[in-house]
Amino acid sequence: MSFLRSFPPPGSAQGLRQQQPDTEAVLNGKDLGTGTLYIAESRLSWLDGSGLGFSLEYPTISLHAVSRDLNAYPREHLYVMVNAKFGEESKESVADEEEEESDDDIEPIAEFRFVPSDKSALEALFTAMCECQALHPDPEDEDSDDYDGDEYDVEAHEQGQGDIPTFYTYEEGLSHLTAEGQATLERLEGMLSQSVSSQYNMAGVRTEDSITDYEDGMEVDTTPTVAGQFEDADVDH
Repeated sequence: MSFLRSFPPPGSAQGLRQQQPDTEAVLNGKDLGTGTLYIAESRLSWLDGSGLGFSLEYPTISLHAVSRDLNAYPREHLYVMVNAKFGEESKESVADEEEEESDDDIEPIAEFRFVPSDKSALEALFTAMCECQALHPDPEDEDSDDYDGDEYDVEAHEQGQGDIPTFYTYEEGLSHLTAEGQATLERLEGMLSQSVSSQYNMAGVRTEDSITDYEDGMEVDTTPTVAGQFEDADVDH
């Protein structure tokens, strides 16, 4: 296929974790031949006997797993799903995608199956892939945890750099209000005062006259309790 190219196999400099010879590579159902699978910290690579092969970058790999379902594929293998198009398929699909896609972008997907002649090596291959892919976290996942607002750099402000946030006391805040803001505040305070006053006008419960004193911010009710006021009350239904 056209995407196969010649390159030196990865070694210790690329953080080679696992090397599996005699491994068949299959792309979207098409047999690419038998070669050697290299799982390195930098990328996943496969090379055939002639030195032609391909490499997969870990950020493009969306899924990898050991497949033992012989109904899905006749041999146990390492399954790898990649968010990309490869070979002739990528060329053939360009025109179709331009016609079919509307406003929504459809992410391309390619399926690789790596079938080692020694299936007992599958667990080691899978573990090596997990370890290497963990070294390449998805940048979108990291950005989702970032705070979009301005951050307060304590160290910079301790050194006299940057803008220091301004904090006001209640009185200072009032002095910074505009005339419109002061009018709004007075109107809200009036509404709040009216709301508090209304709670003492409930018939038979409490009245403003019953509140005669405040001690330490607490209301003191000096009205004598009327015996039997709420006892055996007849509630109309």
